[in-house]
Amino acid sequence: MTDQVTIRNAILADLDTLIELDLVAVAEEKPAYWRGIFDRYVAAGRDDGFFLVAEMNDEVIGFIVGEVRAWEFGSPPCGWVFALGVSPKTRELGVGQLMLEEMCQRLKKAGVTTLRTMVDRENKLTLSFFRSQGLRTGRYIELEKSIDDI
Repeated sequence: MTDQVTIRNAILADLDTLIELDLVAVAEEKPAYWRGIFDRYVAAGRDDGFFLVAEMNDEVIGFIVGEVRAWEFGSPPCGWVFALGVSPKTRELGVGQLMLEEMCQRLKKAGVTTLRTMVDRENKLTLSFFRSQGLRTGRYIELEKSIDDI
């Protein structure tokens, strides 16, 4: 079935569909966020960032966004995936894997050899997907602190 799926660069006409796909996984709509992402990765045509969509039968069924980031806290340049979504009706078809493989190929062409992402530990679906694709805990540890009381 994945032979019917194509991966391509996102275009501005995809914006509304991607906002809808994102709503499946999150509790609140964030159209301003997605417009900013589109401005940064689609309209600006950056060569160090990638916004890809999966399409089947002329319908967008998934998206993945990533970029090359360099020298954060001494880390050599690496690829980061910071957004991923697949329509629930096509989740078992390998769409996420196809998109991640294409992202990895593009990041590799950009000169990086490591892929990173962050996942909320409570998001079991996304966590299990990335683990199934071979991502494991890396050498850097995320730290956080609430600053509401400051």
